[in-house]
Amino acid sequence: MRYEEPLFRPPAEAESLIFQVAFGCPHNRCRFCGMYKTVKYRLRPEAEVLAEIAEAEEEYPETRRIFLADGDVMALPFDRLKTYLEALNAAFPRLCRINVYANGSSIGGKRVAQLEMLRKLKLHTLYMGLESGSQEVLDLFGKTERVDEMIAASVTAQKLGFRCSVMILIGLGGKTLREEHIRQTASALNRMQPALLSALRFIPVPGLALPEGFSPVTEYQAVEELREIISRLELNHTVFRANHTSNPVPLAGRLPQDREALCGELSRQLASGALDRRGPGDVPLFL
Repeated sequence: MRYEEPLFRPPAEAESLIFQVAFGCPHNRCRFCGMYKTVKYRLRPEAEVLAEIAEAEEEYPETRRIFLADGDVMALPFDRLKTYLEALNAAFPRLCRINVYANGSSIGGKRVAQLEMLRKLKLHTLYMGLESGSQEVLDLFGKTERVDEMIAASVTAQKLGFRCSVMILIGLGGKTLREEHIRQTASALNRMQPALLSALRFIPVPGLALPEGFSPVTEYQAVEELREIISRLELNHTVFRANHTSNPVPLAGRLPQDREALCGELSRQLASGALDRRGPGDVPLFL
């Protein structure tokens, strides 16, 4: 397989066969994300991708899971995405699912009939970054998605049989918009009812242009914020993860049944005195 760095994939795709069908992110203006800032977005030549699929058919015939990179692959033109999915289905007889990064606008940009066709071709998990349910917070950080659009896209996709894996960023509201971020994020998630939910802590990355006056929350406040969001969730069938290295307290469970236990563990950590009340605490190794 031939890749152009940097190459990113969700943690759950560690065992998936990855095809890089585009380079970078078609949006790439979010001020909280440094993933693709060094990459000019462009589609990989279709013939090149199809040739790589044909090569991989011989080398990895037992493939069951595939991830298509880079950012927001759902934004690819429908005909090109359909061509890739058809080729993958033909090449790998044991294929179960194909997963991609997606945005509300790229999901909403496909007609229902097109989404139904993609689902039949085994497009399965859509990794969507909600980040915050507050439009004010998203606007402040340059994310051009609309909250209502992301909610509607998630609801539509899951009705059609897709699985939505939604990610939120703890601390993205900073100290000023903290309550707004907590309240609106929980509200948006309750409307989305995602099958999977991941919470990461926002930690400013060197080189990003943060909004003027943005004041990051402390480690203690981040844990407190996560507890407040979880306590407000009314989710019916959601697998929850907050075990990314950015999180001070690793958590995992199912909602709604584990909500009280998750909140209880966060409360114990808050009362332990081990969390930094003045700064971010220990930063992850990737920083």
